[in-house]
Amino acid sequence: MAKSSFIQEFKDFAMRGNVVDMAVGVIIGGAFGKIVTSVVNDILMPPIAMLMGNVNFTDMHLTLKEAQAEVVNEAGEVVQAASEAITWNYGAFIQNVIDFLIVAFCVFLLIKGINSMKKKEEEAPAPAPDPEPTKEEVLLTEIRDLLAKK
Repeated sequence: MAKSSFIQEFKDFAMRGNVVDMAVGVIIGGAFGKIVTSVVNDILMPPIAMLMGNVNFTDMHLTLKEAQAEVVNEAGEVVQAASEAITWNYGAFIQNVIDFLIVAFCVFLLIKGINSMKKKEEEAPAPAPDPEPTKEEVLLTEIRDLLAKK
């Protein structure tokens, strides 16, 4: 019994509007991230690399330890295993910072657009107030009130 109650509770949670909206947002955000990465890598970075002398940011690194080749003795036994170079890949970091800045700027523009649309809705003109009564209507009202007193 408790298991079906747990499953039902999970279904209720998963099908709430906020959870579904968040899931859609995550999926669209992932796709948007791919588009931004493509814009940065394929459109923005090539001209920047050209201006910097054909430098590819992702190739920029500082070697902390050189790669070591495998050392074998005369008997063919491995004395020292091969090791890869240890590098500090600051170029990839620069690339990711540029990606982030572009995504942040796009989100800023999106939020700014949404806020301006909200302001337009809020600033919608209020319905016109009822027109003030004319002099004749005021006089007739006074006469009616005087007659009602008698």
